[in-house]
Amino acid sequence: MRLSIGGGQSLPNCRAAATESRADGYGRMDVFGVAARMLEQVATGLIGFSVCSAALLLIAAFTVYATVEQDGLSRLAGVVLLMGLALLQLAHAGHLARGDDVIASRGYVTLLYVVAPAFYLFFRGVLQPRASERWSSLLYFAPAVVAPWLAPALAVPLAFLFGFAYALRLAGLVHRLRGQRARFRMELAVFGAFAAISLAILLLGLASPLAGLHAFVLGYAISIGLAFLLAVYVLLRFPDIAGKTAEAVAVAYAVSTLSRVDRDDAVARLQQAMDDDKVYLDENLSLASLATQVGLSPHQLSELVNTQFGVGFSRYVRGHRVEAARRMLLAEPDASVLSVGLAVGFTSQSNFYAAFREITGEVPGRYRRRQTDAQTG
Repeated sequence: MRLSIGGGQSLPNCRAAATESRADGYGRMDVFGVAARMLEQVATGLIGFSVCSAALLLIAAFTVYATVEQDGLSRLAGVVLLMGLALLQLAHAGHLARGDDVIASRGYVTLLYVVAPAFYLFFRGVLQPRASERWSSLLYFAPAVVAPWLAPALAVPLAFLFGFAYALRLAGLVHRLRGQRARFRMELAVFGAFAAISLAILLLGLASPLAGLHAFVLGYAISIGLAFLLAVYVLLRFPDIAGKTAEAVAVAYAVSTLSRVDRDDAVARLQQAMDDDKVYLDENLSLASLATQVGLSPHQLSELVNTQFGVGFSRYVRGHRVEAARRMLLAEPDASVLSVGLAVGFTSQSNFYAAFREITGEVPGRYRRRQTDAQTG
């Protein structure tokens, strides 16, 4: 005798259907579990990358980028920003490894309120140098003293609101550079990408009380990691981005500083320094040091180069170095490409290749082969 249920379905068939339903449920749970584990692995990898990148960028700030024109407060803010982000990522690693309740930590909340103004002051120093000379701007860090004593459910979203407000102010400064869009296109794209990451972080911070601690940590750790990935990619792909940004900003904010300067005499002194003294061979040559040599202020020299030669200072120096490299590549066929680049003032092979390709349209080795074949053919 077979029992039937409802519309005539037999009991064995009903059991089979129930078993299949449970299997489907377990399958869906397994898929979610695998996805969660994959996100944890991605977050862990990006945490390690972030900490290593922060350490390398700190070293670069005092070596490779030591000659970049930047005021003291902005440079300090950059150091604080890198250290703060690295410490946040280490806290995230603690949560993923041991389940630490990072939001309940006053140290973690303090870092959130330190990173936001550091981010703002660093980039303001890049986009509006004169405003960053006011050390009263350190008051932006004042909320970091009070916030750790607030309830985490209030303190964490509020920190991200502060951060988004700073990002909006930076967007206003970027908008002011719209007149330099032709020479600032790449930099605007970079700031746009950082703005997108900032918006994602804001939404994540606001949703933190609802999303739960683990989801918040995963999302924030991945967002910081992506920001470091973007920063490292940009610095490797465009090694002179700092100099180009400084030039675009200088032009955007410039009020003529050459009204009382004999332009012809200043140009003659500049050309003597570049063509006769070959100051471009010095890898540490900066706008400030060359300005002192030709008897101008850095702003005057920047304006002179822009108005007389139609390029920024960094592009002007790169042009002389590339021209010297072109001559040396042919005059010394046994010299390696790297040795030629270093001899004419470039600090690394990547800088040399990027500048040579920018000006000639080809890499140094190919240029040498093509010219040699043309001469022998």
